[in-house]
Amino acid sequence: MTLTELRYIVAVADEKHFGRAAARCFVSQPTLSIGVKRLEDELGVTLFERSKTGVHLTSVAEALVEKARNILSDVDSFKETADQVKDPFLAPLRIGAIYTIGPYLFPTLLPALKSAEPRMKLFIEENFTGVLRHMLKKGQLDAIIVALPFTEPDCEVEPLYTEPFQVLLPADHPWTADASIPPKRLNGDDVLMLGEGHCFRDQVIDACPALSRSSRHGHGLVVEGSSLETLRHMVASGLGVTVLPASAAGLENYAPGYLTTRPFTEPVPSRTVGLAWRRQFPRKDAIELLIKVISEQVAPQLHAKRTGA
Repeated sequence: MTLTELRYIVAVADEKHFGRAAARCFVSQPTLSIGVKRLEDELGVTLFERSKTGVHLTSVAEALVEKARNILSDVDSFKETADQVKDPFLAPLRIGAIYTIGPYLFPTLLPALKSAEPRMKLFIEENFTGVLRHMLKKGQLDAIIVALPFTEPDCEVEPLYTEPFQVLLPADHPWTADASIPPKRLNGDDVLMLGEGHCFRDQVIDACPALSRSSRHGHGLVVEGSSLETLRHMVASGLGVTVLPASAAGLENYAPGYLTTRPFTEPVPSRTVGLAWRRQFPRKDAIELLIKVISEQVAPQLHAKRTGA
């Protein structure tokens, strides 16, 4: 049994005529007839009834021809996938990003990548680092954008850009009188933070140890939110202050008089954002293009946005 013979019987079933089926398959009619007869002999069944009025499928042939269609479709899909591997920009690239990066990176990344390579489409996933790690290992994602350090066996990691942390304040907060905020000062105010499970929360506590529960000792209140946008709204409502990565600290969605930002004093807390992918991932050119676009186009735009340039 060969794929060619399967194509023959599908063509005969569609055309109801051996001559037209042979022309469709670009072979002579005797060649097609021999191929169909060989398959019938191998299967031990008669697939077609030949008469002066035409060619008809036998009852057993209907199920076998449908199965042949499915097999040929899978083969064509297999070849298409192979072609996509040969051209790394044809298949969608499945990218994941943590919640505190994706909403601020993707709006700039998607049009920049489309401009750089119009053929490549992206599948986007936002989640916690642990979930993205699992999806990357299982092959459900091709690459993930996370805060470094990130280590995983059989994975490559490339730093993309570093961004400082900023303090987000109500516009009438007393700290707005200062040009910069020492991290230890956060111990004396109501601080809004992400809940457990967000790596950015851990990075903020590392930068400002006084924010850990064990260090509070009743000095101010740490209120937890589910997202950076929730924290931003809470600050705008006058419920406290928060720490945001610079890419998320924009004020453009608020009228003047609600929010403002202040940098930290030196050394400024920051995080490095990186890309991780499986070492054996075959579409290296797609990964290299993604790194190039983020590093050379997206990161400078994020920097300009946070500095007001």
